[in-house]
Amino acid sequence: MGFNLAIIGSGGAAFAAAIAARRKDRSVVMIERGTVGGTCVNTGCVPSKALLAAAEARHVALDAGRFPGIRASRDDVDFAALIDGKRTLVEEMRAGKYVDLAKEYGWDIIRGEARFADGPALDVLLHEGGTLRVEADHYVIATGSAPWIPPIDGLEEAGYLTSTTAMELDRLPSSLLVVGGNFIGLEQAQLFARLGVEVSVVEMLDRLAPTEEPEVGPVIAGVFADEGIAVHTGATARAVRRGAGQVVATLADRELRADEVLVATGRRPVVDGLGLDTVGVTVGDRGEVLVDEHLRTSNPRIWAAGDVTGHPQFVYVAAAHGTLVADNALDGAERVLDYRYLPRVTFTGPAIAGVGLTDAQATEQGIACECRVLPLENVPRAIVNRDTRGFVKIVAERGTGRVVGVTAVAEGAGDVIAAAVYAVQAGMTVTQLASTWSPYLTMAEGLKLAAQTFTRDVSKLSCCAA
Repeated sequence: MGFNLAIIGSGGAAFAAAIAARRKDRSVVMIERGTVGGTCVNTGCVPSKALLAAAEARHVALDAGRFPGIRASRDDVDFAALIDGKRTLVEEMRAGKYVDLAKEYGWDIIRGEARFADGPALDVLLHEGGTLRVEADHYVIATGSAPWIPPIDGLEEAGYLTSTTAMELDRLPSSLLVVGGNFIGLEQAQLFARLGVEVSVVEMLDRLAPTEEPEVGPVIAGVFADEGIAVHTGATARAVRRGAGQVVATLADRELRADEVLVATGRRPVVDGLGLDTVGVTVGDRGEVLVDEHLRTSNPRIWAAGDVTGHPQFVYVAAAHGTLVADNALDGAERVLDYRYLPRVTFTGPAIAGVGLTDAQATEQGIACECRVLPLENVPRAIVNRDTRGFVKIVAERGTGRVVGVTAVAEGAGDVIAAAVYAVQAGMTVTQLASTWSPYLTMAEGLKLAAQTFTRDVSKLSCCAA
């Protein structure tokens, strides 16, 4: 079977590559060994954010007492119904945005295990039985990533959850220990806590969200404390065992007990069983498929896109990769991507978001910088929300005032950062940002106010002064 493009995987990168190829009127085939749609729609963004939204709805109701005259009751959570609703949503989106789209654009999805053979070619062990040889002008590895499990003594025997399996539970545990305090661990910890689970978080580094600005960790730790989530930073789970119906995790100075343990210590590229060595495709120390700036592997007819490359693990990166691969493989476009203005969001409440360089990264790159941190108590939207936990931080180049990075911890921080992306990418200065129009009583106004702190004390402005 001969095609212009053969794609292994069916997630965001795979579909973007296939759609781009079909729009060029090129022939495409896709091979998937698991569930069509990949991580985002099945086990990642869609289900996790749907459950986070549900948990937030309950939390907002229970926290309504911060507004005088508003009360809410603490009814039990029907977790089985919540999970059923999540499954229905996932199935609808998988059909509408993946399976049906493939039919509409006109490519086949072969269900089976693909392995490279000399040529290069693909031998596909079909789920329905038998083997199929697939040959193409170019091949795309878009197999994504999976949770990485650290070598903790006794963990395998005790049993554990990941962000994937936790969303398939049929009942809520009474207590949960989350190992890992970065974005996945933070989201999962708050999700379950807001559904009424007693949650503890263990993070080996000295603060939560350790890759973000140092101001982020203490704010999120304070939020977690307010919500009854126990935080243990600078701590490592040395061993885990199960006894008397609970998991017992041994730290350096204590033992922690919970009904279940959820491991959120990062993800690894999925390359097992692909036979990459057969066709001379090189992988890195972390198992990632090594690619050049055009996303071509060490075999000139094989490309890789998305999480499997070890690039930033965002679905919008994967989608951009897929389109770029189609252009480069099929048209020789030699396009490259610029990751300097890539936004990032952690969907806690308040959310954590950032773009560009942190203070430390700017210093590492030899940029003399000047920073300002605006607490949300100076942002009118936060004041009327009666929740001023958070801040907006701007990192600017000293002398020029050019904005090189922004971090926000706030309700709707992702939307604030969307505006900051344009400011950073356009090379705006803090003076320009401080004088740009911004709608009053939005959280995005905090970006303008943070820029104004470089030249004035915004606490002395009236509430709607420009």
